[in-house]
Amino acid sequence: MADNIEIDFVMPWVDGGDKQWQKEKNSFLPGGSEDNADERFRDWDNLKYWFRGVEKYAPWVRKIHFITWGHLPKWLDTSHPKLHIVRHEDYIPKEFLPTFNSNTIELNIHRIEGLAEHFVYFNDDIFLLKQLRPDDFFRNGKPCDMLAFQPVVANPKNPVMSHIYLNDALVLCKYFDKRANVRMQPRSYFHLGYPPLYFFYNLLELAFPLYTGFYSVHGPAVFCKSTYQELWEKEPEILLSSSSHRFRNEADVNQYLMREWQKLSGNFSPRNITRNFAYFNVGSENAKLVRTVKGRKANIICINDANVPIDFEGAKRQVNGALEHVLPEKSGFEK
Repeated sequence: MADNIEIDFVMPWVDGGDKQWQKEKNSFLPGGSEDNADERFRDWDNLKYWFRGVEKYAPWVRKIHFITWGHLPKWLDTSHPKLHIVRHEDYIPKEFLPTFNSNTIELNIHRIEGLAEHFVYFNDDIFLLKQLRPDDFFRNGKPCDMLAFQPVVANPKNPVMSHIYLNDALVLCKYFDKRANVRMQPRSYFHLGYPPLYFFYNLLELAFPLYTGFYSVHGPAVFCKSTYQELWEKEPEILLSSSSHRFRNEADVNQYLMREWQKLSGNFSPRNITRNFAYFNVGSENAKLVRTVKGRKANIICINDANVPIDFEGAKRQVNGALEHVLPEKSGFEK
């Protein structure tokens, strides 16, 4: 393995159709500014393709930490030696439970027993379509990522996330000076492999002395566990407050805070992580998405359930049909 380091994968999952889970969730509703959209919880019934992709295209992974409220897919073989089932109560402090807030689940990942220092965090809408190497994620022990500015956008269709991105930036600006950071690591901002558009963004943003926001790819997030530990030591108040919210809340910070901290600290390896990555918001018609999956036109794809009305059952057939086409063989994680 490159760098001779052990790399774990972390994956949270929820069965939105579980009646007991629904009953518990509904007992804590309604909430004020909380994000409780159906898209956060409904099940596309395609998790098995994530495991198939990992087994086929990332066989070097040391351990998969599978985070769950308590329910498990009926097909999952929990005896697989690489699989670690992690229930919320196994790692999230009890004062934050029960939680239906993805930020609480993500901000406490470092507490998972046995988690490696180097890990990759996946959402369940991200799939592997081609062979990957450890150095696609870590080089010289540092996470591969891209440091780029992007203003926080006031999005009325998703106001909660606009607040969260700003909250992240407000924490970061306490510790890092924008122009001084660019002078300290110019090659991290203007790496030759970055997309040309982000050279332009970074140059344009230098006109503004304060941070306005950051660009983070909605794909696999690559972390060092020690980054989490450092932020919890420096900013316990806001992390405790965010973890206390039952549902995603406009006062939260999220795991992008840890990701940007790594970059601003210089603890990352600059790389164009969009080069072999594809991102799609699922709609009622998904021809281009299906062609991308069936043609394996990307190494990794994010198939995002966006906050828009769609023909859910029709879209699910399209997406899962394409995934079955490229990953038809059962993995060792299936019974």
